[in-house]
Amino acid sequence: MTNYLVQHDRPNCIGCAACTAVCPKHWEMGEDGKSNLKGGKRRDDQGEEKEIDDAEFASIKESADSCPVNVIHIFEKESGKKII
Repeated sequence: MTNYLVQHDRPNCIGCAACTAVCPKHWEMGEDGKSNLKGGKRRDDQGEEKEIDDAEFASIKESADSCPVNVIHIFEKESGKKII
């Protein structure tokens, strides 16, 4: 069951690759030098989002914590509460 929603503010990504270094299972670098959320859906604003479960939470949170420009956000899916 998916309990969280990860949102990636891709337009503001600076391409430092910290997320890919910390969590290559969920992140990869795109041809344009910005990171991509693997399996994420591209939104109209060019951001990305993906639902994750409890087992994926720790690694996604670690990648969000590593981002120097804070473009990775995690929300509780049911309540909509922002975690990071």
